Amino acid sequence: MTGTVKQLLPAGDSLHLVQITDTHLKETPGGRLVGMDTDHSLSHVIKLVQRERPQPDLVLGTGDISDHGSEAAYQRAEEYFSRLGAPVAWLPGNHDCADTMHRVLGADGGFTRAVDAGAWRIVLLNSQIPGEVGGEMGAEELDWLAQNLAAADEKGQHCLVCLHHQPVPMGSAWIDEQMVADREALFEVLDRHPCVRAVIWGHVHQQLDTERNGVQLMSTPSSCIQFAPQSHDFKIDDQPPGYRWLTLNSDGGIESGVSRVLDVSFDVDLDSSGYL
Repeated sequence: MTGTVKQLLPAGDSLHLVQITDTHLKETPGGRLVGMDTDHSLSHVIKLVQRERPQPDLVLGTGDISDHGSEAAYQRAEEYFSRLGAPVAWLPGNHDCADTMHRVLGADGGFTRAVDAGAWRIVLLNSQIPGEVGGEMGAEELDWLAQNLAAADEKGQHCLVCLHHQPVPMGSAWIDEQMVADREALFEVLDRHPCVRAVIWGHVHQQLDTERNGVQLMSTPSSCIQFAPQSHDFKIDDQPPGYRWLTLNSDGGIESGVSRVLDVSFDVDLDSSGYL
């Protein structure tokens, strides 16, 4: 994936972001994933963001936007996300059809690969292996990342790196088989560049907040079903849908948290043994 750096003017000294991930929209409204209506759940996550974070500077859609790469699903996703009144930066997950995403959601047929916003550069990576569940960066993507981080270092910027697949173990054997395959090479690149402040991802349908070498590492719940943490085999959690908010301060500090829809009941099959 290639692309240019998009310029974004923050409303203030800090940059306010919202991450919504793993929406898994079906081809038609009302489609269900493990018993949950994913349009219904996403609509309530959007409403929650509107109440809590009414004026974000940027929204990140970090993959598995459509459950089966449907054009109609991407069109609905665009409409849902547009309700937040902010620019959206998309990246593909393993369930997505990247070409269809580019055609429906991308400006001029492509994605924004990086966003410059004041003191920050936000880099969006493609960890998708077409036709596979797990992720990988590959030499071309890692080279592109290194070039962007070097440019940010030269400009004195701070960097937030975004991708779909997890680069670190989550402690669940079944989903840790799907980690970024060349994560050692990824971290070799990240470790060389002092601009990197945080890495965020989706895919795992659960929250993680940790750090490595002073860099924050964060995963985010899905806007639909959740996976039970620390589970050897596939297991659904009873936690509700949610999103992550991030405040990126000009000094490189990051404030972040996860918020969930607590005032709505959602149908979900907690006994499901999988959905792929």
